[in-house]
Amino acid sequence: MAANTVLRRALLYVPASSPRFLTKSQSLHSDNITYDLEDSVTPSLKSQARTNLATHLLTTPRPPGIKDIAVRINAITTPHAEADLTSLAAVPNLDTIVIPKVNAPSDLETVSSILRHAAPSPSRPIRLLALIESARAVVDLPSILAAAPPSLEGLIFAAEDFALDLSLTRTPDLTEFLYARSAIVTAARAFRLPSVIDLVCTEYRGEAGIERLRWECESGRGLGFNGKQCIHPSQVDVVQAMFAPDEKEVEWAVRLVVADEKASASGRGAWTLDGKMIDAPVSGKARAIIARAEACGIDIKSLREKWKHQEPS
Repeated sequence: MAANTVLRRALLYVPASSPRFLTKSQSLHSDNITYDLEDSVTPSLKSQARTNLATHLLTTPRPPGIKDIAVRINAITTPHAEADLTSLAAVPNLDTIVIPKVNAPSDLETVSSILRHAAPSPSRPIRLLALIESARAVVDLPSILAAAPPSLEGLIFAAEDFALDLSLTRTPDLTEFLYARSAIVTAARAFRLPSVIDLVCTEYRGEAGIERLRWECESGRGLGFNGKQCIHPSQVDVVQAMFAPDEKEVEWAVRLVVADEKASASGRGAWTLDGKMIDAPVSGKARAIIARAEACGIDIKSLREKWKHQEPS
């Protein structure tokens, strides 16, 4: 994981229509909060929600428990999107714009162009995340990403809108979304996008809701997603834990990298660890695990000290 890459295991939506929710968001702890100007705001309240959000971001300190502050704007095909972007582009605390209903390369370029004109000299570049919500978007992902601006940092799968587009019914095993989810992850990896964020778990109450959330996290992680959308703060801790490397995985990666450094120093291209062959792809995987573990706050330095005597076999 590159040093300037933002870790988004949990992308937590906060309705921007309510001052109460805006105030409450100051006490949240999550890799990300995404203030929502789209689905959670009725058309008659769009302007007021935009004003309230801009005022909130300008007048309140950055929440200490939040790494990435984002806003989900309205779709670029609506009359609200340009006003969303121009009113928020120069806000210092804003890190990321989440763009809904991305169906063509022009959708990303339009957002990028408006941001450049609204804030020609921003204090730091605003990152972009694209919501993939339709059959057209999934099919055209290669052309969308090939023409994407450098500020595009990830993709998000919007299952409910995708189901609506295809007249699908969401089922517990999520098999109806398998093709789309796999296509999104594959495209994100092919174009080296660091964030690829899975569908919302619509259940969050009680033990049954937590178990459902855990299952969905395992499913998404198994497909290659590295984060998940959240609609309630109670989902965040589970999601962040499920999308972090586990203790055994990190320890294996540290052992491997320590031994690999010694093997490389002695000119060995392939060797074994615990009876298994280690080559460049396996070593690369271990390094990726360590980078993600460091981003999650895991003490890699102590683990390297613990396993400093690990040798390649």
